Amino acid sequence: MATAQKTKHTAATAPIRVLIVDDHTLVRSGLRLLLEAEDGFVVEDEAADAEQAVRLARLHKPDVILLDVVMPGRSGIEAAGDILAAAPKAKILVLSMQDDPSYVRQAFSAGAIGYLLKEAADDELVQAVRDVASGKRYVHPILGARLAAAEAEAKARADADPLSEREREVLRLLALGHTNQEIAKLLYISVRTAETHRAHVMQKLRLSTRAELVRHALHQGLLDPANDGD
Repeated sequence: MATAQKTKHTAATAPIRVLIVDDHTLVRSGLRLLLEAEDGFVVEDEAADAEQAVRLARLHKPDVILLDVVMPGRSGIEAAGDILAAAPKAKILVLSMQDDPSYVRQAFSAGAIGYLLKEAADDELVQAVRDVASGKRYVHPILGARLAAAEAEAKARADADPLSEREREVLRLLALGHTNQEIAKLLYISVRTAETHRAHVMQKLRLSTRAELVRHALHQGLLDPANDGD
């Protein structure tokens, strides 16, 4: 963690109780020293792996769990559900070196409400712990920008081509002149499913005739010889 000037905090409320989970002893010690040097924090315990984290979360019922991602055995993200089951009121702040936005999405899906990089300054960590303790979602600023960009890119792709892979295949076969019965046989699906896919294709693309459907398939390159597997 990068160094920063100590953050002053005056609080009349009970201190924030923290459980630190990281497989590196030096990291755990550094985090403990940092938090215990601040007003309003109590480090309840330290865990070196996911199994310890679950046991100590059940024992201490901390307010905030600082959770590493990469650890021996189960990762922090894989163990998050069990940790929260052991301490349902706890808030998980993931503290990791993994700076890929996909890890942020996985962490939040697993139940975390904060994600901070280990390169963050000390005052960023302190603020992040306070934010998640109060129920606020926290994302490291660098990752927040990357996550927003990745989500915007994914939305743009979905807007440009809203069809699933199966729906694209149904579109291609329809444009080639196949009936619903023939499509069902070619794709090993029921006729009813083929009809449903066809309806979804027409609805998503806002098409009403086969001619429009063929034009769209041509525009998407779905009728190129290289795409014709029949």
